[in-house]
Amino acid sequence: MSSSHALKMRLAPWALLLVSASWGLAFVVMKDAIERQSVNSFLFTRFLVAVIAMFLLKPTVIQSINREVLRKGFVAGLFLAAGYILQTLGLALTGAAVTGFITGLYVVATPVIAALVLRVRITAFTWGCVLLATVGLALLSLKGWNLGYGEFLVFLCAIAFAAHIIALSKWSNGLDVYAMTIVQLATCALATGVISLIQGYEAPPDSNGWYVVLFTAIICTAVAFVVQTWSQAHMSATKVAVILTMEVVFAALFAVVFGGESLSLRTLFGGVLVFAAMFMIVLKEA
Repeated sequence: MSSSHALKMRLAPWALLLVSASWGLAFVVMKDAIERQSVNSFLFTRFLVAVIAMFLLKPTVIQSINREVLRKGFVAGLFLAAGYILQTLGLALTGAAVTGFITGLYVVATPVIAALVLRVRITAFTWGCVLLATVGLALLSLKGWNLGYGEFLVFLCAIAFAAHIIALSKWSNGLDVYAMTIVQLATCALATGVISLIQGYEAPPDSNGWYVVLFTAIICTAVAFVVQTWSQAHMSATKVAVILTMEVVFAALFAVVFGGESLSLRTLFGGVLVFAAMFMIVLKEA
């Protein structure tokens, strides 16, 4: 193994942790924006702005979008778009806490799909981290629930996000990361755009709404998915899933720091378990 590749393998988990932090912060800053604009309209605007920004920053990327990048980026983008859309539909029918927990079950779905479809052998250590993260997610999110159609849609969302993680782990290595990211995000913009236009598109209502769109589009979408696509060329899908569960922990932390919310002992303990699972995975990966 070259020293350059070894360095990338050490940096990849920490880069993904920063992605989780940006997504956790997005939960807090988006709260007001999506109360004043439909979710699909917000997502369409966010993905479209991200794609435009990436093209303006590097217009020559069009030369790197060959048939393979287009095909694989489109499929990965469909999984990602399906995750967001199913999550939105499920959220309308069930509670936010339950939605957060079931979405986080991609940490379980990822190794299961990897083992069944890709014949990847998952070690007992990694399964232990998956179980620890799942228990932590439950403590962070669950306060009683009933199984219903909304929960089923969110479960499908978790499978879609798991499929997206696996697709990137399978296809990221050797392909142009920037081009792959643009194709994925353009696919998401197309899918959410069709739905928002059918529902009746709503633009951000004011300057604050546009500030949120710009932040989530540039930092939490364009930069974050470039980093995720790059990172997944250097680590396994299951380990990626465990690290990304830190999004829920960061969301709770930022809600306390910036949103004025309180933190219960149960929530704190759940966060500690998720953090412990992520920390063990990162140490193992380093």
